[in-house]
Amino acid sequence: MSESDNRPIGIFDSGIGGLTVMRQIMHLLPYENICYYGDTARVPYGSKSRDTIIRYSLENTAFLLEKNIKLLVVACNTASAHAIEALRQTVHVPVIGVIEPGAARAVEVTKKGCIAVIATRATIQSGAYQREICRYLPKAEVISQPCPLFVPLVEENMTNSAVVRLVIEEYLSPVVGNEIDTILLGCTHYPLLADAIKEYVGSEVALVDSASTCAFYVRDSLNIQGIKKTSNTRGVYQYYVSDDPERFSLMGTRFLGTTIEAVHDLALFQR
Repeated sequence: MSESDNRPIGIFDSGIGGLTVMRQIMHLLPYENICYYGDTARVPYGSKSRDTIIRYSLENTAFLLEKNIKLLVVACNTASAHAIEALRQTVHVPVIGVIEPGAARAVEVTKKGCIAVIATRATIQSGAYQREICRYLPKAEVISQPCPLFVPLVEENMTNSAVVRLVIEEYLSPVVGNEIDTILLGCTHYPLLADAIKEYVGSEVALVDSASTCAFYVRDSLNIQGIKKTSNTRGVYQYYVSDDPERFSLMGTRFLGTTIEAVHDLALFQR
């Protein structure tokens, strides 16, 4: 047995959505230590320029590297779309985003080759999911649907409301009319709407969650790199934010599925 690598996995997001990715990693790899950073002072990233998103991502990563992380997870679709290559060229640890795992899984699942991507407007406009899906399946038909109201509805805890069902119908009615058999949830907030979306689209349409697939990529990378924690002690979790730790703790508990005990508030960067 190889020596246990107890260094933490580093995860960053522009806010709280990345906790759905952390939740899946915790479930799959319960012994791994994790350090999560939410850049809550500068959320959302979707309204920022590409250069700014790259700069923010490099700054977030620099902080996590100070925590001696062994692997970096970019649990933000916008940052994954714009900054993943810059990060891989800059840092010395493995870097995993959410777009490649989600796209690969959607291609595995689809039977007709007709895949809908639902995401924020910024992620859709980046074309990142569309390009990645077509890299794996060149003949794929990709239907892209921005769903800008989903994030605020999730953050207002309206995931099981009549309002959210109306919004789902508004966004997805043109999508389901296109013979799609797979919907890729291209935002880390969207898993909290999975039940309501499934109720609308029916059992014949598969939902692919980038968060859960990303966790398997993390596991495989740890094994390949020989940096897995092998001691059977429960993981230690640390949380850092750049603003409003109380709100992060309150809302994040829903995303993570467990209580967030302590959140460190950092005034890291000039804003």
